[in-house]
Amino acid sequence: MEILNAKITGATLGEMGRGFTSMLDLDYGGSGQGFGGYALRGATTDKWIRGVLKTLELEAWEDLKGTACRARIEDGMVSAIGHYLKDQWFTPKTDLA
Repeated sequence: MEILNAKITGATLGEMGRGFTSMLDLDYGGSGQGFGGYALRGATTDKWIRGVLKTLELEAWEDLKGTACRARIEDGMVSAIGHYLKDQWFTPKTDLA
């Protein structure tokens, strides 16, 4: 496991060819990676939106772009995003279950 500092450079939420989904574009300062891609339906959509915003202490999806955060990397994939200064994490594998 590795934790990297990141800046969110893009945040999409909507219909993306295979159903409703979301993706956060993370910039590590020279390289980047996406976080998301989960199929969102019903309560899962609400948990995703609220989980991301609550973890990063934001009130609107539009505020994500430019926000600093941390990324937990496991097996080359972003498994969670965290608040930049606080020990607050959104981990879809457990938080969306």
